Amino acid sequence: MELSGDERTVTGFARELPMSHPPDDVPYRVPQSRHRRVLRVVAWRVRSQMRALAARVRRGVAAVRRAIRRALPFAVTAILTLVFAGAYSAAQPGPHLIDQTDVNQSIASALASITPAPALSAQVYQAVAPSLVEISVEEPGAGTPQASEAPGQSLAPGASAAPGETPAPSGKSTAFGSSTGTGIGSGVIADDAGDILTALHVVSDATAIQVTFSDGTTSPATIASRDPAHDIAVLQASQPPAKIVPAVLGNPRSVSVGNEAFVLGSPFGLSGSLSAGVVSGLNRTFQMADGTTLTGLIQVDAAVNPGSSGGPLVNRDGEVVGIVTALINPTSQNVFIGIGLAVPIDVAASGGLGQLPQY
Repeated sequence: MELSGDERTVTGFARELPMSHPPDDVPYRVPQSRHRRVLRVVAWRVRSQMRALAARVRRGVAAVRRAIRRALPFAVTAILTLVFAGAYSAAQPGPHLIDQTDVNQSIASALASITPAPALSAQVYQAVAPSLVEISVEEPGAGTPQASEAPGQSLAPGASAAPGETPAPSGKSTAFGSSTGTGIGSGVIADDAGDILTALHVVSDATAIQVTFSDGTTSPATIASRDPAHDIAVLQASQPPAKIVPAVLGNPRSVSVGNEAFVLGSPFGLSGSLSAGVVSGLNRTFQMADGTTLTGLIQVDAAVNPGSSGGPLVNRDGEVVGIVTALINPTSQNVFIGIGLAVPIDVAASGGLGQLPQY
């Protein structure tokens, strides 16, 4: 039988719907037209699709509900956290505006916390003190302190130096004597072997020499070498300390007038003393009591007194640049009035140790 156009359309649509089996729940006792039967199939398919869609929607809603139930505690916690944070922020006072008082207090606190650097003289002393040596000597008939008065006798009245030359002051040693026949001078450890540089006039007439190191160690000592032309001697201790700390020898050619100058020694037996000043002159000449003339000396205004002889003259870097040898005083007093003299360390080392310092 040939179908009309509408019947063919409905029939084609019904064929496109997925159908596992036709509806068989209604008995077909009454003959029905083909058109009504096709409509019944289409309606059944539509109802099936609607039921499937409704089932999917129900499953989706159930999944959403389960997700909400799982996320609800976290959401509540987050909300409460925000609420408490807001309440805490609202309870806090507003930011403090910085004023000039705050700035002044901050500056004062910063300045109070700054630890000042140690004084230059303190740094110099710490660098050289471990190498410092006190020298005690016994001399036959040394007499009183006046018997070893400081140099200071200038040229006799009316005497004059040659044109263009500086008069050479004369005098005796700066060793400090006592009525018991002992004298005191100073020295410095110059090398790893423990050789002690000092002024020759401190030990030249000694019958016995004892040295005391910075750690308190004492030992007899002997004269290892003499350099009378420069008033330099080298001593060697028979029982040196376990740890020998030599001083750093500097370059005396770098010394200029006005440079800082530090003298370490035992003036009047006061061991471990330091005096500070400046280099007040260069290339000075001095005549010793025995007639020896010393030349090329460094002049300083750092205090030099009896007992300072043989001690180190030190620059601002803690380097030994000279060995103290004399002081000048135009009176007969055994005290310093402003002029001390030192043998440059290169001269002292080459004459006493037989080698130039490594600087």
